[in-house]
Amino acid sequence: MSSLSRELVFLILQFLDEEKFKETVHKLEQESGFFFDMKYFEEKVHAGEWDEVEKYLSGFTKVDDNRYSMKIFFEIRKQKYLEALDRHDRAKAVDILVKDLKVFSTFNEELYKEITQLLTLENFRENEQLSKYGDTKSARSIMLIELKKLIEANPLFREKLVFPTLKASRLRTLINQSLNWQHQLCKNPRPNPDIKTLFTDHTCTPPNGARASPVSVPLAAVPKAGAAYPPLTAHTPFQPPPPGPSLAGWMANAAASSSVQSAVVAASSIPVPPNQAVSMLKRPTITDYQSAESEQLMKRLRPSGHGVDEATYPAPIPQPAWSVDDLPRTVACSLSHGSNVTSMDFHPTRHTLLLVGSANGEFTLYEIGLRETLLSKPFKIRDINACSPQFQNAVVKDSSISINRVTWSPDGELIGVAFTKHLIHLHAYQQPNETRHVLEIEAHSGGVNDIAFSRPNKQLCVVTCGDDKLIKVWDMHGQKLFTFEGHEAPVYSICPHHKESIQFIFSTSLDGKIKAWLYDNVGSRVDYDAPGKWCTTMLYSADGTRLFSCGTGKEGDSYLVEWNESEGSIKRTYSGFRKRSAGVAGVVQFDTAQNHFLAAGEDNQIKFWDVDNTNMLTCTEADGGLPALPRLRFNKEGNLLAVTTVDNGFKILANADGLRTLRSFGSRPFEAFRPQYEASSMKVSGAPVVASISPNIGRMDHLDRNSPAKPTPILNGGDTASRSIDIKPRISEEKPEKAKPWELMEVLNPQQCRVATMPETPDQPRKVVRLLYTNSGVGLLALGSNAIQRLWKWSRNEQNPSGKATAGVVPHHWQPNSGLVMTNDTADTNPEEAVPCIALSKNDSYVMSACGGKVSLFNMMTFKVMTTFMPPPPASTFLAFHPQDNNIIAIGMEDSTIHIYNVRVDEVKTRLKGHQKRITGLAFSTNLGVLVSSGADAQWIPQDTLSAPISHASYSCNSQLVFAAFTDGNIGVFDAENLRLRCRIAPSVYMSSTAINSNPPVHPLVVAAHPHEPNQFAVGLSDGCVKVLEPLESDGKWGTPAPADNGIPNGKTPASSATSNPAADQIQR
Repeated sequence: MSSLSRELVFLILQFLDEEKFKETVHKLEQESGFFFDMKYFEEKVHAGEWDEVEKYLSGFTKVDDNRYSMKIFFEIRKQKYLEALDRHDRAKAVDILVKDLKVFSTFNEELYKEITQLLTLENFRENEQLSKYGDTKSARSIMLIELKKLIEANPLFREKLVFPTLKASRLRTLINQSLNWQHQLCKNPRPNPDIKTLFTDHTCTPPNGARASPVSVPLAAVPKAGAAYPPLTAHTPFQPPPPGPSLAGWMANAAASSSVQSAVVAASSIPVPPNQAVSMLKRPTITDYQSAESEQLMKRLRPSGHGVDEATYPAPIPQPAWSVDDLPRTVACSLSHGSNVTSMDFHPTRHTLLLVGSANGEFTLYEIGLRETLLSKPFKIRDINACSPQFQNAVVKDSSISINRVTWSPDGELIGVAFTKHLIHLHAYQQPNETRHVLEIEAHSGGVNDIAFSRPNKQLCVVTCGDDKLIKVWDMHGQKLFTFEGHEAPVYSICPHHKESIQFIFSTSLDGKIKAWLYDNVGSRVDYDAPGKWCTTMLYSADGTRLFSCGTGKEGDSYLVEWNESEGSIKRTYSGFRKRSAGVAGVVQFDTAQNHFLAAGEDNQIKFWDVDNTNMLTCTEADGGLPALPRLRFNKEGNLLAVTTVDNGFKILANADGLRTLRSFGSRPFEAFRPQYEASSMKVSGAPVVASISPNIGRMDHLDRNSPAKPTPILNGGDTASRSIDIKPRISEEKPEKAKPWELMEVLNPQQCRVATMPETPDQPRKVVRLLYTNSGVGLLALGSNAIQRLWKWSRNEQNPSGKATAGVVPHHWQPNSGLVMTNDTADTNPEEAVPCIALSKNDSYVMSACGGKVSLFNMMTFKVMTTFMPPPPASTFLAFHPQDNNIIAIGMEDSTIHIYNVRVDEVKTRLKGHQKRITGLAFSTNLGVLVSSGADAQWIPQDTLSAPISHASYSCNSQLVFAAFTDGNIGVFDAENLRLRCRIAPSVYMSSTAINSNPPVHPLVVAAHPHEPNQFAVGLSDGCVKVLEPLESDGKWGTPAPADNGIPNGKTPASSATSNPAADQIQR
């Protein structure tokens, strides 16, 4: 809207206010978004008219526009929620929690959990942070002070909080002036005209000889004679230059409107004939390294006109025939990842290597042919002191950091990672399964939304964009080369490309703007609107000749289009997207393959298009399990397609060629492929493969209630006799270091790792019999032999900005203000002789436990006993919450049965039988509706360096490691795949000499793995102490995997199983 139209809205607002159309005034304020009436907003807040408050706000901002907006809506909805609780209207409170507050759980799950727990309190003022909450009126006043500060700080409200200074009745004055002017133009003006309508221009027919007199209207002002009105002939219609035939033409057209270039041309001393001015403006200013080439390109591609030869084009290259069967639509395998997949990218030359980024900040590299994880790197801030105070404060307030984008460099030697807070990381890929950290750059203020590699001036660079509305270019030393400013909203995506050695970047922002930049300081060459005017991604076809974009509008509709680069217009719009409902959040993702196909994820499906046909070609549900808007990625050959699933995993779809590629791997272990990665050139030949790919290759060899089934290769194999594979790995200028012989990592003293001892408590037990981390990873819960549970929590501070459990900081023992202690029922039995059990609900709101007596359900905020159930005999030996319903509990019993119990109705719904001895483990599947159980029917007994009986063991959160505690005080870290020892931790590392030499010697009884940090674990000791251990930051992990031994399949250590072993306890997850 032009500035004059905007001012007209203000005049109308003033008029409506003067005429007392109060409701209409505020409706127009909301719909136009030009003026925010703080006084009206305050009135509605004080009145508690929350629906009107949010409706009025919605004209100026949405919940997810920025952190200020999110905080504004959160404070309003929190107040509404607390008022419902204060009225004891639980039904209304639950409705607000689910409909209004749930949206914030994505950004701060911990806070949402705390808010949810308020429902369990009789009076929410029992919560320490809400203890000073007064009455409703005072609470609204206090909240309003905070809201006003947030609104004033919110950039979306900038220049909208002050109404322009206007004289009274300004609109009436302008109308009066117009009428006077019309009257002056009357051929026969009357002395006292009678104005009866504004709908038509004024005219009057006075008696002959009458002279015109001004219309008598208050505040009228007649323009002076001879006022400087520009003649209409001075305004000639704007004639845009004719469209050019290529991208260069598109960018040149846009350049004509650049104020910077206009200034450059105006300052030129060269005389320019009028008919040549436009063509000169079409030549963008380019830096030295490409100026000559781009000038020649611009001359060749200049639009046709007088005195310019017509451009000629080569005949199109014939494309090979293709069919729908070339689409990768067959599900070759499904892999569990363990965390929400946020980004994927196939290696540019090794077409079965898939790089995956996760919501937990970790990136992982998979060899799809083997269904193996080659490496996994958790997020780690390399140098917090080198980061800005803004970033440090952001991490202290909220430590969660996700990955927005992972990408390979064009040669496949570097991995780029963009995070949701400020940072990018670059890692050098060292084939086959190692990476080396190269760079950490604080690239943007806020989230880094995209990262890409480019080669301006034949120099590899990194291009990034972010929430700070900027695009930046970095060299490989972390030095900033360019900063591109011009977007007025956060930059959502970037697309570097080149045409005949001219390098440029397309960028899109959250206001739907598309801009293009050359590597110079002149500014954007293009400014166009993307369909939907919201989140859009741009991609070129594989041959770089066709430009596509795909995105979603704020109303939820998705768009996939091809662009006419020469005109900056849409060439074709692809159909097949359904009308989206307002409840589905997210942005549609797409990719291109082999110059022929487009694919997009929508409506729990993958949809395919032929690039030359706007109608959808076909679609597939990939055997089900896809999210509403799945992410997807083709490999460079277009024969494999990775797509995300709802269970924090992904599927690989393949065409016939892709299936042959995967079958060529057979069932060989990864070690068999190591020479292919390391040799400079190698050819492998063998017999044809006849094995078929199983549609689901994920095998549950080891099960963890916190981790998905670990995928292992189970393809039927065969010799590869008549098939040839040319392997050409990267050529490095540096000579590779000679492989070092593998050594078992032995940690023998406290200086070799990090250890934290939990503070002692007044109710210190003789032994720790059960131990687990809270699901959020910020607390540690121990059940003692005295049937009392103790909780330690880590605080967010300068030493621990994440607030997560760490061995680098000692936590504090946490108790509610009431001083209550969580004590279990013992039913007159000796708790030290009972088999203890404990389980936490998924949201950490409740803990249930038993020590030989009834099962007790405790509130984790107040430590109050909510209920008790299932009195012995038989005694409970293992407990598990249902992942979707805290009221459904699985209880393993001493008599080998399993009870499915409903807390709400206090009833056992199902009894399961099948084990011979007591139940030692239970785990619900989060998606399959399956309960997995284990019993004390068999034991794992390692026969390796560690020979003492195992007291307890646990899988790491990513299912890659097993932490095992031994009765002689040693702790072993094993590879989960083959149970080979990779690290031994001696008792002297975490215990004093007094404890080691006591009679009997102190040893760990239980082990608990951190839910998010794969190398952190805790142990509960036989003297009641609890320790947390993790490797040094310089090491990052507990040793390295042991190589395969000759003659031992998969490098597995021989292990035996026994039907009974009183000193050992089965591995429990």
